[in-house]
Amino acid sequence: MNAPLPPNAAYPAAQAITAHAANDGIPAALQILFAAAVGITVINLFATQTLIAPIAAALGLDYRVSGMIAMLPQLGYAAGLILLVPLADLLENRQLIVRLLACCALALAAATVSTSGWLFLLAIFLAGSASSAIQIMVPLAALLACEAHRGRVVGNVMSGLMLGILLSRPLASLLVALGGWRLLYLVLTASVAVVAATLSRTLPTRQPVAGLSYLALIRSLWNLLLSQPVLRRRALTAALAMATFSLFWTAVALLLTQPPFNLNQRQIALFALAGAAGAVAAPLAGRVGDHGWTRPASLAAHLLMIAALLLSGIAGAGWGGFTIAAHPLLAVGLLVLAAIGLDAGVTTDQTLGRRAINLLQPEARGRLNGLFVGIFFVGGALGAASAALAWVKGGWTAVCLLGIAYAITMLVIGVLQKR
Repeated sequence: MNAPLPPNAAYPAAQAITAHAANDGIPAALQILFAAAVGITVINLFATQTLIAPIAAALGLDYRVSGMIAMLPQLGYAAGLILLVPLADLLENRQLIVRLLACCALALAAATVSTSGWLFLLAIFLAGSASSAIQIMVPLAALLACEAHRGRVVGNVMSGLMLGILLSRPLASLLVALGGWRLLYLVLTASVAVVAATLSRTLPTRQPVAGLSYLALIRSLWNLLLSQPVLRRRALTAALAMATFSLFWTAVALLLTQPPFNLNQRQIALFALAGAAGAVAAPLAGRVGDHGWTRPASLAAHLLMIAALLLSGIAGAGWGGFTIAAHPLLAVGLLVLAAIGLDAGVTTDQTLGRRAINLLQPEARGRLNGLFVGIFFVGGALGAASAALAWVKGGWTAVCLLGIAYAITMLVIGVLQKR
């Protein structure tokens, strides 16, 4: 079991900050720090998705393996969730987080100076693995909060995570336009290094009580999944939400480069930036969860996703008789609204799911979060893969219909939850 942490106790590494803790048990400054840390760290997992061509050309990677540039950071992250995050239930958390982030910064530095394609691929895989420190930071923030306001705290931290995901692509495009892809990795290296240094001086310590060996922790993952119906249900809906998210954002870039939109990379970056407004749903969802409205809020989030995808079909495929060619600017505006609504729905579902997971077994919080996030990242991979297939088979119409199918499945799971 984990050592209990009183909500308003002062911890050796952060007495100055915790002495002024807010009523939710964790000071606002520390919540902002957690949100910024996870938001900055997550960027490297998604930033390369629109940069495959220039990186592959610069490093001489064959087109048959160039897709690994986008895949390996997330594959490494998934490996970290399974192999590294369970260490949070075994090792002191502050040191573990700082060391993982230091390893992430070193791997990103290696990627920055790489002249070998295979060395670059290894570096981004390792950076992705070390980025799993995110899933130690989020449950640590939840643990520091008092139970009555845990959803609020998780929502605040999750808003940073979602902003990092949503801003990663436009930020990458803008930095590459300014100085090439190496500038992007240089900025990422410096940013993660600063985060690691800041957290080493600010985070409170948390030493779990030793109970299981590392191998026993890994073996316990399957038993946790079988014994926790809340984990299974929330991880499944989160996976479907992430699949819908990846489906939309993978395919919308293809749509916007075609007539009548004809947007360039910078304009697409601005489009993605506008869609990031949906991240404001995270703290709101946390507060709703704290008031006991998790189920109706989840159903509302799923309905919002369905509505957003219907709007996407109108604006991008001409559903309902809408003439895109005659109103291209209006169509882009409607797509922006759809993106904001979709992102808000996904963010709400994941924030409420995260809150529910962090109310389960305290002694297994690291493993529970690793399982939860690992499963929804599988959903993200499914969404990205299905986006390409749907686009080839039926264009934007097929993309929207598949997204609606994912969202309806989420809604059905929510409706049947109590039955």
